[in-house]
Amino acid sequence: MTLVHGEADGIDHGGRDEGRRDPGEGTARQHEGRSWATLTGCKEVLVVVHSMVYGQRLHDIYPLLGADLRIHVQFTVAPHAFNGGAAAHVRRLGGTVLPWAEAVRREFDLVLAAGSQGLDRLRGPLVRLPHGAGHIKLSPPTGGHGTASERSVAGFGAEYVTWNGRLVPAAYALAHRDDLAELERGCPQALPIAEVVGDGCYDRIAAALPARERYRAALGLRPGEKLVLVCSTWGSGSLFTRLDAVLPRLAAELPRHGYRTALLVHPNVAAAHSPWAVRSWATATARGAVTVLSPEEDWRPLLVAADFIIGDHGSVTLYGTMTGAPILLAEFPHRDVNPRSPGALLARTAPALSPAHPLTGQLAYAAEQYRAAEYAAIAARISSEPGRFDRRMRRLLYRVLGLGEPAHTPEPPALPLPAPLSLGGGVDGVGIEGAGVGGVGAPVGRGER
Repeated sequence: MTLVHGEADGIDHGGRDEGRRDPGEGTARQHEGRSWATLTGCKEVLVVVHSMVYGQRLHDIYPLLGADLRIHVQFTVAPHAFNGGAAAHVRRLGGTVLPWAEAVRREFDLVLAAGSQGLDRLRGPLVRLPHGAGHIKLSPPTGGHGTASERSVAGFGAEYVTWNGRLVPAAYALAHRDDLAELERGCPQALPIAEVVGDGCYDRIAAALPARERYRAALGLRPGEKLVLVCSTWGSGSLFTRLDAVLPRLAAELPRHGYRTALLVHPNVAAAHSPWAVRSWATATARGAVTVLSPEEDWRPLLVAADFIIGDHGSVTLYGTMTGAPILLAEFPHRDVNPRSPGALLARTAPALSPAHPLTGQLAYAAEQYRAAEYAAIAARISSEPGRFDRRMRRLLYRVLGLGEPAHTPEPPALPLPAPLSLGGGVDGVGIEGAGVGGVGAPVGRGER
């Protein structure tokens, strides 16, 4: 496994077997720690959290395992360039956090991860999940060069699932049947371990849409008030790089009465630049007219409640195709996007934000041009197993664990109702309700971001 898009740990892996030199020591420690446990003989599950985003992605799986007394779930934070905030994310869950140095010495009955860095060092059958929707992004070009056709799709190249020619995962859970073709292009040797299970976020959003008015009321939106959700992924081609052009327009051109605006920024931006920097950049350009959400907020209730979405090539914008909200693309780096992905199809469908025309007119145009069937076709490419993620994912996990499934249908929790959006004032008087953990906005959700 090599360093891949968005993954780097900054440490020397020349001695990758360092954590394996004394397996007896790790086994002894493991037995010593469990000797005081009330429940013994449990299957040991390790959840690997590379970053806050990867931890959030795994959050939909915890209810599938957490109520089974035969299973003991622990967490570790793996080396990663964006693991700032990952440890705090795990602590908020209240789980046992193993130091990485200890995790690589232990044996586990199941390892769960949404990233790839360092997984070759762990012992136990690994189930790998995607960490976003639609496999939109391409891997970085080698040496800064390479056409889209020469670059692998992030997550599907051999560098993501093999180490020294050996497959690292025991199973790769995919969201859509189309992903099998992408995996065959990037790493055909991984096809035998691939299994299509669907997408947990897709199912949670779909289940919440009929209750949209409840989410809007919880946010404090008045009848007829329009919520404009601005969402940015991370990286040089993201909307965040144009924040100083987009946010001032929202502040200056949208009427204060009748519109509310919220900004959702990928947690990797805060992990790389600090939450303070994100808050400073965003609030300096928002002029008090935009609620800036903290990295750990659950973005899905905001998406369900939105009337308009201004986004880029990130997963959140793609999930927005499920909601019926017209979408404007403020930034889209075509050269870095998988041309076969649903994200690329969205870029060919959604209108692009123009710097030369009034914003209210562009929102009206997006609403007039919105064709529900076109966006539904894009959304259908996120998951080919709608409503079946929990059942299919649980079946896969229990098969790897060698256990019979609990004798009931999985019942995932509904998306939490968010806290109200701020009306003004707050931190530094810039229209942000009290700082959350990491200090970038209001506690607008109680789940994951």
